[in-house]
Amino acid sequence: MSAGGLIVAVEPGSVGEEVGLEPGDRLVSVNGHPLRDLVDYHFYTAEEELELVVERGGVRYRLEIERDYDESLGLEFDGIVFDGLRQCNNRCPFCFVQQMPRPSDLPSGRPLRASLYLRDDDYRYSFLQGNFITLTNLTEEDWQRIGEQRLSPLYVSIHATDDAVRRHILGNPQAPAILPQLQRLAEMDIQVHGQIVLWPGVNDGETLRRSIVELFALWPTVQTLALVPVGLTRYCRGPLRLLRPDEAAEVLALADSWRPRLKRRLHKTWLYPSDELYLLAGRPLPEAAFYDDPAQLENGVGLVRRLLDDWARAKTKLRPGRFAAHKALLSGITLVCGTLIAPIMAGIAAEFERLAGFPVRLVVVTNHLLGETVTVSGLLAGKDVIEALRGLELGQRVFIPRSMLDASGQVTLDDMTVPTLSQELGVPVSPASLMSEVVTACRPETIHAKLGHINKGKGGGKEKR
Repeated sequence: MSAGGLIVAVEPGSVGEEVGLEPGDRLVSVNGHPLRDLVDYHFYTAEEELELVVERGGVRYRLEIERDYDESLGLEFDGIVFDGLRQCNNRCPFCFVQQMPRPSDLPSGRPLRASLYLRDDDYRYSFLQGNFITLTNLTEEDWQRIGEQRLSPLYVSIHATDDAVRRHILGNPQAPAILPQLQRLAEMDIQVHGQIVLWPGVNDGETLRRSIVELFALWPTVQTLALVPVGLTRYCRGPLRLLRPDEAAEVLALADSWRPRLKRRLHKTWLYPSDELYLLAGRPLPEAAFYDDPAQLENGVGLVRRLLDDWARAKTKLRPGRFAAHKALLSGITLVCGTLIAPIMAGIAAEFERLAGFPVRLVVVTNHLLGETVTVSGLLAGKDVIEALRGLELGQRVFIPRSMLDASGQVTLDDMTVPTLSQELGVPVSPASLMSEVVTACRPETIHAKLGHINKGKGGGKEKR
């Protein structure tokens, strides 16, 4: 029996507060159903009449509640799962967890952020957070639950529909056949967003063509399919290599050949090459209409288009005269990015400087921690950013990619906080996901408000305590 979920916060004015629930309590069951995770919590609290079993100080007691459907219990728990994370039983050579440095590989002798070493393959994280899973560790009880609780959509790493190829990729000779699993999900009316991570010479070429054909036949269960190039760190221990630009171009040509058929049959794109494939092949990014389903956005599909379209809107607010009278901005700003997006960011930075009338420096950071083959901005380490920026004229503020921080937006993968980066560089550091955030932060009123806050902290003004 699950120990239930540990409550860490209770929303003021909620039903939970009214009945006396407190942080530190453990919600064990609802209407006789033990709670294994947040899925159970939301599923079983959908009734108007609830019987809760709560544990406090080692003692369990019951609460009976009557409330309206739209009244939330207002509880926040210490995690998504209450009975332990479901671990991965595969050994994919390109798994990023497998490619993380060991403590002995690092000068500090300490591992990176703990979450980077978690080999999860948990269908509940797939449903709640969009994490990709392989479906290789599901029990019959899991299958029954997916159908009963309608856990849709799920995000699935398919890689290949040829079972021999897929088992080779997963490093798991016992992996179940993928097409019957997808067909079973179809019978349950569970939708899937799939991805194929392209391993050159293994699941590209004819194997990829076959996979696309067989997955297209499973529409509408397979709602989207993303094509993503394999990523390798310097610590990769498998027989792998990166896609070459010409191979990326071949994948894009294959996807292009499918586009008329998909638009005619489905009236949507369905098959989405990742942004990295376009950048690697030197191809222009598709227009916004191409990205007609946002489900794969966090998988690197459409992020660059979103950046470009956001910049097109944000730059209309830049006028040199607006900043000329504000000396705080005359020293300019610094933008930070990884090497993959650098050509696009260079164009944005140059246009930003021309329109705003103050210096906009772009610093492209090479990933020394994980290796130069890791080119995305989201895997930059704090130390590499500091080394790249140290000694440069950084201007009034440094903007780093929000994607290089954890979910809280505070810590880099090598456990540096944003305040630490600011202290090391001697200027304020701000995370940003889009250029509109940078433009907003550069508004004169924003700058002066920040300067006023800093001056107060230095004793430049009176402050209530």
